[in-house]
Amino acid sequence: MNISSDAVLVSEKRMEKNRLSLIKKELESLRKSLTEHQLYSRLKTVDDVKIFMESHVFAVWDFMSLLKALQNQLTCTQVPWKPVRNSKIARFVNEIVWGEESDVNEVGEPSSHFEMYLAAMNEVGASTQKIDAITSKSLRIDNIQSILARAELTNAQRSFLQFTFGVILTNEPHKIAAAFTFGREDLIPDMFLAILKDAEQTKNKSFPKLKYYLDRHIEIDGDEHGPLSLEMMTALCDNDDKKWQDVLEVSISALTYRKLLWDEIAEEIDSK
Repeated sequence: MNISSDAVLVSEKRMEKNRLSLIKKELESLRKSLTEHQLYSRLKTVDDVKIFMESHVFAVWDFMSLLKALQNQLTCTQVPWKPVRNSKIARFVNEIVWGEESDVNEVGEPSSHFEMYLAAMNEVGASTQKIDAITSKSLRIDNIQSILARAELTNAQRSFLQFTFGVILTNEPHKIAAAFTFGREDLIPDMFLAILKDAEQTKNKSFPKLKYYLDRHIEIDGDEHGPLSLEMMTALCDNDDKKWQDVLEVSISALTYRKLLWDEIAEEIDSK
């Protein structure tokens, strides 16, 4: 009996959906431990936000590094140029790069979101010393792990970054995409905005740079990116069971290292 190509396509789509559902289910408890983490209840003052930002800045840098790794893998960044395998995915990645690397800041000047974040840290009085010490060095992918090993970082900060760059160093797009798609928490900007509003009302202080960054985060991280990132995962893994297992393992590790970072930040806030 002949099976039509449409029937095969429907079957493959159903299989991909099932795999994504299984991965989401496997990650559910870990993601819940992040979204309901004790850290969020600790964030009550601007001083708490300072402590948070001094570690969270590494997650902002981590995001940009994973994104640029995906751009190198899934778009053509070489000369001579040649067409890529999946133009839809290339467009998706390039659009995120454009939005994250060359947005405009609160006064309309071109700026990456990482630079906006550093400016916001300076505005609230958070130290950028640790991240500046790393990014000011001559960074290459072949020396990043040795730089991180020697950097002035806490245990959780170091482990978090070493894991991320370890994934990037595999040069395997599906693993990098897994860390990018499933391995991140969603920052809760509403909580930060409430803290900033309270500071404005009770202490007559305003933080336009941080407020703008948070507003842009909400605006840009819309409904389109999530579904497209899942489409990217299915395109990269297809029907390869080993790749889907890799995706699950990388995602679990990424979320685990993120939780350890959150645990450490909560402990630091409590100690102060």
